[in-house]
Amino acid sequence: MLLFRPFLISLGITGVYAATPTISAQTSSVTGCHSHGSSIYCIDGDGHEVLVSATSTPTTGIPAQYTGCHSHGNESYCMDEDGNDVLIQAEGSEDSHSEEDAHKHEESSSEGKQNCHFHAGVEHCVNEGESEAKSAPSCGTQTRDYNMPLRIGTLFVVLVTSSIGVFAPILLMKLPFASINGVISTVIKQFGTGIILATAFIHLYTHANLMFTNECLGELEYEATTSAVVMAGMFIAFLLEYIGHRIIVARNSKRNSAETTPSESQPIEQKGEQDHTQDQQQQPTLACLGHSHGSFDLTGPNSKFSVIVMESGILFHSILIGLTLVVAGDSFYKTLLVVIVFHQFFEGLALGARIAILQGPIFPSKAGMAIAFALITPIGMAIGLGVLHTFNGNSRGTLIALGTLDALSAGILVWVGVVDMWARDWVIEGGEMLNAKLGRVLTGGMSLVSGLVLMGLLGKWA
Repeated sequence: MLLFRPFLISLGITGVYAATPTISAQTSSVTGCHSHGSSIYCIDGDGHEVLVSATSTPTTGIPAQYTGCHSHGNESYCMDEDGNDVLIQAEGSEDSHSEEDAHKHEESSSEGKQNCHFHAGVEHCVNEGESEAKSAPSCGTQTRDYNMPLRIGTLFVVLVTSSIGVFAPILLMKLPFASINGVISTVIKQFGTGIILATAFIHLYTHANLMFTNECLGELEYEATTSAVVMAGMFIAFLLEYIGHRIIVARNSKRNSAETTPSESQPIEQKGEQDHTQDQQQQPTLACLGHSHGSFDLTGPNSKFSVIVMESGILFHSILIGLTLVVAGDSFYKTLLVVIVFHQFFEGLALGARIAILQGPIFPSKAGMAIAFALITPIGMAIGLGVLHTFNGNSRGTLIALGTLDALSAGILVWVGVVDMWARDWVIEGGEMLNAKLGRVLTGGMSLVSGLVLMGLLGKWA
């Protein structure tokens, strides 16, 4: 159009260039109309593309041309098929590109914005407007401001909640009502069994799998890594319990043998009477010991070791929970905090129920085990506060470490939950629920399912 400007000026047509560019005054129609997105473009008499700003979208499709072109002041118009004027703007005018420029500005500004969410406490960021499947992952450290007072304050909230959860069953078992204690014991123990099982499968196994399939880790050569590590955790739990029980049984057998050896200075008759008496006293003890070893009677002398194995699996993942909670962004922190509080409370009930029925007084052994659980998640949160601005949950080393620990913890809790808790109580000979009355069976069954459902539901957010 600029090439024709001297010619148009010589003809006195100068108003066309006083404002935005318009189509040539020689154009009486625009033809070859087509669309770019939602906009309609045509070709004027000079072969230039122009924008047709119609007030409404044609109902019969885009017309092939607009005729009867004329000018009103500095603006050019043509007529559509219905005789209505439509504004014609030359390509390159400010108005013709206002919508396109605004759209590009939105796209460019959205490129700098990221939508960050969390998988198992590890942050995953994608550009807004892009699907997670198509966007490249952001594997670097995300820099942001954290609400430190909130995190420090909630550390004590988690501490108190965990303490209430783990100590409540221990104290409730001391109520001076046998029938109430029996009902409370059944409810809490079976609810705790459901909690442990759901924690192993819904939380830990899933979390480990998310770590090992994270795009920032890359593709693993062995696809069954998560299952293999879980299986290793189960085998470790089995091996520890088996060796521990063998050692305990051997020690008790030696102790009992030493106690039943008669003194040589005693008369033969007295030795015989003493042997008979001690055999009568000793046989129930040995039977109890064998029964405890075979059916995991939690009141037996070797049950503490099994509870310690269970607690070790819980402690492994509880410290990870505290760490990943603190490093979560503020937008997700409050939601995750609520979930973690319930998680720790329910898990405390599960562990506390098994600690409560161990032999011996509350102090120091039972209290020490309970305190260890109450402190471990706040300790993880304190570690998270220390590395808050440098922690990168998407680094390769971090993903492997978190995934391995979660999978090992899952394997330990699968063994303890399925074998030592669920099967021992319900289907193995000597289990307390195997020949229990119907009312107790229904109570225990409902409690078990409630634990599975509630902890499974929490897996939606953590």
